[in-house]
Amino acid sequence: MKTTLEQWQLLQAVVNYGSFARAAQEFNRSQSSLSYQLTLMQERLGVSLLTIVGRKAELTPEGQQLLAQAQPLLQSFHALENRASALKRGDRARLDLVVDSIFPKAFLFSALRHFQQTYPMTQVHLTEVLRSERLSDLKKREADVYLVTQTEDVAMRGKALMGVTFVAVAHKEHPLWQLPAPFSRDDLARYPLIEIVDRVQQQLHSRQFAAAENWTFTAIEAAIEAVAHCVGYGWLPEEHIQPLLASGELLPLPLVQGARRTTQLYLMVNEERNVVDQEIALLVDLLSGDKER
Repeated sequence: MKTTLEQWQLLQAVVNYGSFARAAQEFNRSQSSLSYQLTLMQERLGVSLLTIVGRKAELTPEGQQLLAQAQPLLQSFHALENRASALKRGDRARLDLVVDSIFPKAFLFSALRHFQQTYPMTQVHLTEVLRSERLSDLKKREADVYLVTQTEDVAMRGKALMGVTFVAVAHKEHPLWQLPAPFSRDDLARYPLIEIVDRVQQQLHSRQFAAAENWTFTAIEAAIEAVAHCVGYGWLPEEHIQPLLASGELLPLPLVQGARRTTQLYLMVNEERNVVDQEIALLVDLLSGDKER
């Protein structure tokens, strides 16, 4: 090996500070020792990397090109050292989060961004699930924190977080709009209903159908696209379809009753997996809205 990682770090320090003396001080070295290492580095490479302009050390064109290529390696090594320091302090290396797909994305990622700023060395692994999964199934995912919809076991153990509103909508050109308002259940039953279900529900032949033809989707985005392409009508999460409502592409259905439905979301910490440490506590506070994001 012609050069060492430390020599590239020393070169970067000289460029940052513009001075051999300040760079040597930063690395707790003598100036002569630093100069020797950089001279040796340049001799082995056979390329001049530094030049002195006035009293300031600057990179040569060749030095600029080579140091730029070395930057990803230096940054990765710096990240590695920071991770080791975080582990030494007791910071967790990973946090697993299971989130229902109906949870508002803007709220979620605002909380995660704040968490990342506070604990940049803790990796968050996020898994999305659908509404109907029971706690016994969810716990197979071995998460630290769950943001899921209400089932009996979750409601007993979790913290009620928010209600997500589902709105009955159809595309502006759907045949429903040719009928007189308000629409009755019999009116709706004449057209395909777009439903969001999990894979288990999708395979159940004993499901009760509310329309002449039901189309089931295991992804919210796919269900929204189906309604937006006039395949059918459906109850969709209001936060997800707000731009389509604002543009008038999707219109709320004037129903006799049940035009809006609310699904309760719960936050639950998996205390059986490990103790609630400072990282989990902060994430819970952010997701609960107890800390400013």
